[in-house]
Amino acid sequence: MTDTRSSRRQRNAPTINDVAVHAGVSPMTVSRVINGEQVVRAATREKVEAAIAALNYAPSAAARTLAGGEETRIGLLYSNPSSSYLSEFLVGSLDQASRSSVDLVVEKWDEDTSVASVVAHLKRGRIDGVILPPPLCDLPELVNALDEAGIPAVAVATGRAPGELAAVSIDDRLAAYEMTRHLIALGHSRIGFIRGNPNQSASAKRFEGYVEALGEAGLSVQDELIAQGFFTYRSGLDAAEHILSLLDPPTAIFASNDDMAAATVAIAHRTGLDVPGDLTVCGFDDTSLATTIWPELTTIRQPISAMARAAVEVLVRQLKGRRGSGAEVEHLVLDHALIRRQSDAAPRMRPRLGSR
Repeated sequence: MTDTRSSRRQRNAPTINDVAVHAGVSPMTVSRVINGEQVVRAATREKVEAAIAALNYAPSAAARTLAGGEETRIGLLYSNPSSSYLSEFLVGSLDQASRSSVDLVVEKWDEDTSVASVVAHLKRGRIDGVILPPPLCDLPELVNALDEAGIPAVAVATGRAPGELAAVSIDDRLAAYEMTRHLIALGHSRIGFIRGNPNQSASAKRFEGYVEALGEAGLSVQDELIAQGFFTYRSGLDAAEHILSLLDPPTAIFASNDDMAAATVAIAHRTGLDVPGDLTVCGFDDTSLATTIWPELTTIRQPISAMARAAVEVLVRQLKGRRGSGAEVEHLVLDHALIRRQSDAAPRMRPRLGSR
């Protein structure tokens, strides 16, 4: 209710045009007064200031820009096959851009377009800095081209070691390790794994966590239980079908994202397997998809919206630092969490109704 009232107040707030009408001057004159320009006559300035006081007018970010203030425009380049991941990322980015009073320009990456033309397009659009979600955060040519063009960037959800590029991520290796240990603790010893797209460094980190947990438990890594995915639902279908067609299939499958985990559940149902009674399935990300299928997925919660918000904050600080005394390259690692729902159980056992 409070948010609604606040939204209404903002919509009904006086505008620069209202001030201009009240003072009997043009909006540009109001802008010049707000900006402190000396070309405005004293009598006119007094009328404008009186109108501002009478209307209780507060200049918006857009008005400050019109008045000659410094506008900040940041770009969000995206090329992600998961619509659920992207939607959460956009929500976080847009929310923080609004809070930070910066313009967010969203651009889709076209693989057929050269890096040079993309960077040129950003420069023509007066983009001050760029947010790079996966997989673009792991594209060296793009990162290098942005650096050469003097456009700061923040990588999100990258598994690369910290370097000169600001980044916001989680500990993907540790998260996958914890999920695999959870499956082992349930009693699973044959655990299938669907790898993420090899063009993303986080995919390798998640696989490392899986391998580390198996080794720590004295379980060998069996190549037949590992299938290559590409973070798409379609690739998850193919990978799950391959793993479940084995003569001795696993009792659990850990997919590197929720899209591929959801596809695994679909294949299990198609082949007559109950999830989790016959097969435990776990994912990664905790996107909206995790709770829109049945059974709801046990998964790793990656705070996608929070990571996007943090990336905008980091980039804004970086831009302010450039305009001031200098910018510090930040590397933020946010917390993840293992979220248990209905898709996991001990091997060949059904959980009691309503259990978590």
